[in-house]
Amino acid sequence: MKKQSKIFVIDTNVILHDFNCIYHFEENNVIIPIVVLEELDKLKKGNEQINFNAREFTRELDKISGDKLFNGGISLGKDKGKLSIETGKLFSDELRNSFPETTPDHRILAITEYLKEKNTTTEVILITKDINLRMKAKSLGILAQDYKTDKVANLELLHKNIEVLNNISNELISRLYEFHEGIDIKEFNIKAFANQYFILRGQDSSTLAYFNPFENTMHSIIKHKAFGIDPRNAEQTFSLHALTNPNIQLVALTGKAGTGKTLLALAAALEQKEQFNQILLARPIVPLANRDMGFLPGDVQEKITPYMQPLFDNLSVIKHQYKSHSNEYRSIDEMLDTEKLVLSPLAYIRGRSLSNSFFIVDEAQNLTPHEIKTIITRAGEGTKIIFTGDIHQIDSPYLDIKSNGLSYLTDKLKGQDIFAHINLVKGERSYLAELASDLL
Repeated sequence: MKKQSKIFVIDTNVILHDFNCIYHFEENNVIIPIVVLEELDKLKKGNEQINFNAREFTRELDKISGDKLFNGGISLGKDKGKLSIETGKLFSDELRNSFPETTPDHRILAITEYLKEKNTTTEVILITKDINLRMKAKSLGILAQDYKTDKVANLELLHKNIEVLNNISNELISRLYEFHEGIDIKEFNIKAFANQYFILRGQDSSTLAYFNPFENTMHSIIKHKAFGIDPRNAEQTFSLHALTNPNIQLVALTGKAGTGKTLLALAAALEQKEQFNQILLARPIVPLANRDMGFLPGDVQEKITPYMQPLFDNLSVIKHQYKSHSNEYRSIDEMLDTEKLVLSPLAYIRGRSLSNSFFIVDEAQNLTPHEIKTIITRAGEGTKIIFTGDIHQIDSPYLDIKSNGLSYLTDKLKGQDIFAHINLVKGERSYLAELASDLL
């Protein structure tokens, strides 16, 4: 029996999140309110990802445009619904009494309400990433949903990347230490995914280990420093292993503030500085409290400094592991002067070549899945990319714990040979920071 088609009305922020979104609604019809085109037109200029998405969607719309876009709709392809554009509609009394008419969101509500009244036998659903707009829609009896195409289904799987195995024989643990080539995974009678990390506990001994997917073997992990930074727990030891393993080209480090994600990534990069042409450390700029960067005083450099300061703080921690006259201390300054080491807003790095680079993207939970994909697809030969972030601390108003790029990346790439993910739990900044993170 054929399913009853639905009508999905798309908000601007969905397009800015995924410019291909119109093709992800199966056999259902998709409607773009004309006010959305107005908003996209204002966002076409600029170098940010949302500007790129606005331009790409406009180009895609131009490819499939025709008179039917405003009269019956145009097919989006085989087994797909139709795409149409709906012009502005008068506000109902209820809508007018509740919301001002000049706001684009409310004009979208007016169009959705009109479509709902017109299509009494078809479900009309507003798709928006704006929580407040969804609440406003529901107050008018309009169905409203988040865009779910790239949402992670099961967050618990993201936290199960480290497994504790008990009752491992002492003999097997001893052999792990003795045989650097590893032991066949079959001897452990478990199923492991690529680059999974383990804590193996026997009656009298224990060890840290990981599964090597290229050789199908379990290997013991020996704790080691990276450019003066000593791992303080098993998770940090696993992180440094992944960060310095040449077979792993893509690493995701997740965890709350103070667990050492960025510090470890930067220390590992400096430890391997001779192996890469350049070390890039970047973070997206997401202004807090809905205030744009233009609100801040000063020139461009002065405006971005507050956002970049955490990266310089991590670099300072590493530098001060050494005396000011040491070679290590001086080498960091030299790398900054020669741009062998670059700390920059992510937007300033997007156009650079990523060949033979160690590229760290901090605060990656504020990126969309498409932005993550764009960054990775720019990786050339010899490049290693690290994404760090806390999926519970998202500053972007249109992303959440399940739809942000860091969660999406970790979910989609789990089990791939060249990918590793470590979720750091134990805070090491201070007892005070740990207490605040857990209780406040």
